[in-house]
Amino acid sequence: MGIPIRIHYTLWFVFVLIAWTVASVVMPQEYPGLSEFTYLTIGIVSAIILFVSILIHELSHSYVAKKNGLPIARITLFFFGGVSEMSEEPHDASLEVRMAAAGPLMSYLIAGVLGGLWYLGTLTRAPVAVTATLSYAALINGVLGTFNLIPAFPLDGGRVFRGSVWKHSKNLVKATRIATRVSEILSLLMMFAGVVLIFTGNFVNGLWVIILGFFIRSGAETSMRQTLVNEVLTGVKVSDIMTGNVLTVPPDITVQQLISDYFLIYHHGGYPVVKNGGILGVITLQGVRSVPKDKLAETKVQEVMIPSERGVVVDPSTGALDAMNKMASNNVGGIIVADQGRLLGIVTREDLARAIQMRQQFGIGTTQSYASPPPLQVLQQGGRCVQCGAVLQVSSRFCPFCGAKQVP
Repeated sequence: MGIPIRIHYTLWFVFVLIAWTVASVVMPQEYPGLSEFTYLTIGIVSAIILFVSILIHELSHSYVAKKNGLPIARITLFFFGGVSEMSEEPHDASLEVRMAAAGPLMSYLIAGVLGGLWYLGTLTRAPVAVTATLSYAALINGVLGTFNLIPAFPLDGGRVFRGSVWKHSKNLVKATRIATRVSEILSLLMMFAGVVLIFTGNFVNGLWVIILGFFIRSGAETSMRQTLVNEVLTGVKVSDIMTGNVLTVPPDITVQQLISDYFLIYHHGGYPVVKNGGILGVITLQGVRSVPKDKLAETKVQEVMIPSERGVVVDPSTGALDAMNKMASNNVGGIIVADQGRLLGIVTREDLARAIQMRQQFGIGTTQSYASPPPLQVLQQGGRCVQCGAVLQVSSRFCPFCGAKQVP
């Protein structure tokens, strides 16, 4: 499907934990009398089946998303399972419900297939190791599907719940607030239940429930922040928030010169690399830090810059959300804005943060828009607002749209 799959290092910890638990606790209780090697084999194979099932679960989300035009940056498997990282959120409530429901339905389908194979194995008197593995794998997929239907972020059930509220209220932010509040209540109940389990002697299960409660609470807060950011930046172009009059760096100076003549003087986090008017890329602090100290005087900027082909140059009509995603995917602090190869400015994380903060302060977004500037022909144009980019009259000291004070 063209989707990168990333395995986070925490996956290996939980893989070993599950394999060990199945081999030393679950199987000896359910199927006593087997050899240690058989138990260990069942544990390892069960853990493999579980994470393959989680991957298929996430691929089902991604398939529905891509089929409806939503790009998927990557799928990451980690400590708590997996996540499909979307480059943008769905713009339709029904699509969000379909995308979210695809995962649990796939888990139930896998559980049904594995359960059918287990039943077939019992009829044909297959080895206990085979039927035990199939039985556990079917059960754990059923549990996975059911757990994901809990109406709390960042679980699939939370997205189904938000999509349903969104469809009814026609307001994404309101639906997210309601879903977040429900998630917080459920997370507190889970943590309380975990404490009760610990005090009644079930320490391991109690600890897991508390950790899951924290995970759900954190995921709900993150989803709320992300929704608000998407809301206020929808429709905002990089030309509205970019910083102009940008200092540029030639590609053939050394990194030592770059540090002494640029980073130590101007304190910017990155600079466009330009030669003969052409934009070659961007040099960042991270690129500078990658150079060993004894190589600073001989390494050229062009050797450690991020080339423009990597997507660090955008045109002025690019959306601010797209720019933010490009910064994240390239791990850079700024994106160059250019029009047909002509450098116009740069958008940094600080520009995005300032735009988000100001628009949230003044309620500027798709659910509560500010007034559009008057037509250009009725204004004696005095430039654009330093904050929101609105066209101002000559004598304007404050922007009438966002309230920002104008620099004389």
